[in-house]
Amino acid sequence: MSSQWQLLDSHQNDDDLISAVLAVFTDLYQTYFVNELLVNHKLPIEIRAFRHTDLWRIFLLLTPWTLARLFLPERDPGIALPDGWVAAERVQAPVTVIGPAIPLAILGGRERAHLNYHPSLGHYLIQPLIQSMEQFQTSDEAFNAWNEVIKTRNRVIEEQQRRCEWQQEVSRREFFAKLRRRGSL
Repeated sequence: MSSQWQLLDSHQNDDDLISAVLAVFTDLYQTYFVNELLVNHKLPIEIRAFRHTDLWRIFLLLTPWTLARLFLPERDPGIALPDGWVAAERVQAPVTVIGPAIPLAILGGRERAHLNYHPSLGHYLIQPLIQSMEQFQTSDEAFNAWNEVIKTRNRVIEEQQRRCEWQQEVSRREFFAKLRRRGSL
C-alpha cells in the first residue's frame, strides 16, 4: 500500500475544476457509454451541490449511467493507495468505472467510497448513489429522487434517536423500580 495520491492543482478555481470534471465524464460517456442500452441517454452530465470541506471538494455528479458523490482531495488525504493504483500504473491500466472500496472519515461520520483515477483529475473517490437511471426524464427528477432519499434517511434517524432516548428513559425507570422493589423486600 502506498500513499502517493496525484492531486489536481489545489489553486485551480472551482469553475475550472467543474469544467475539467464535466469534460472527463463527457469523454467517458462518448467513449464507453454512448451505445449502452442500460444508460439513460436523455440525461445530461451535470454537477450540483459543490462545496469544500477542510480536505475535499465534494459534489454530486449526474451522468446518464449514475448519480454519484465525488470527493476530490485538495491535499494528500493520507489514505493508502492499494497496489496497482499509483498514478503511473493507472495511466497504463484500462479505465475502471468503480475502483476498490475505501473507508472514508468525513464530516464526523464514516463512509465508503470507491477509489478512481483519471490523468486529468488525479485520484478521487466516487460514491454511487443511484445506479439505475432509466426512470428519470430530467436531471431535476434524478436530483429530487436523491433529495427524497436524504429526507427519508433524516426522518428515520430522528425517529430512532427519539425512540432510543425514550427506551433509555424507560430502561432507567425499570432498573430503579427493580432496585426499589428489592430494597423493600
